[in-house]
Amino acid sequence: MTKILYQDELAGACHWSIRMRRGTVLRLIDKEGGANVGMLFYNPENLLERYNAPDSLKCQHTFKLTKGHCLYSDMGRIFCSIIEDTVGWHETVCANTTRKIVTEKWGMKSYQDHRNDWTQNGYDSFLVELAKYGLGKKDMAANLNLFSKVEVNDSGDLQYCTGNSKAGDYIDLRFEMDTLVLLHTCPHPLNPESEYPYRAVQYEIRKAEPVANDDYCMNLCDENRRGFKNNEIYYLGREA
Repeated sequence: MTKILYQDELAGACHWSIRMRRGTVLRLIDKEGGANVGMLFYNPENLLERYNAPDSLKCQHTFKLTKGHCLYSDMGRIFCSIIEDTVGWHETVCANTTRKIVTEKWGMKSYQDHRNDWTQNGYDSFLVELAKYGLGKKDMAANLNLFSKVEVNDSGDLQYCTGNSKAGDYIDLRFEMDTLVLLHTCPHPLNPESEYPYRAVQYEIRKAEPVANDDYCMNLCDENRRGFKNNEIYYLGREA
């Protein structure tokens, strides 16, 4: 792994956004265990192009995301690839907490009264970040929930799995195209904890190694090879 270009920490119940450059790696680290990172991707050159959860799952024949999987846009291109993952399961179907969910589960605490111990929710957190780029509710897409796992129980209901991610677990996202990344550290909507969980994550940004012909993510399936080819065509004639 190449040297760290930048690193910092995002506290629990926070939100942030960053433009990740093609050819860089974002490592997200679960600092204490039990983290959840809601995440969305957009093409900064065309904000109408955004992360497509159904295509990312169906074209790779999976319900979970882990090492080897690629995260697709709705234009058939690949925003980023999961090149390393110590967790083994990240979900992309359960969306966000909302103000209503947070209030019913844990009670609403405002910033005015509780300062940094306020209870933010994922939906409003994304709206704040979207507004920074002239986007709004209509631009919200189905998001990732990194570090979180859900399974289907015997009744056919989605069930949150506690203890999926341990302290120090991490995931590496290698960006295959310039990408606007929106993320928050609000709890998963199915989290059953009795107290609002504040879980911080650390992040590191590195330069990526060049993608080799035998790259694991690219060769995971035929669809990924086509996705990488779509990216190649998109950047044809431009510097990497």
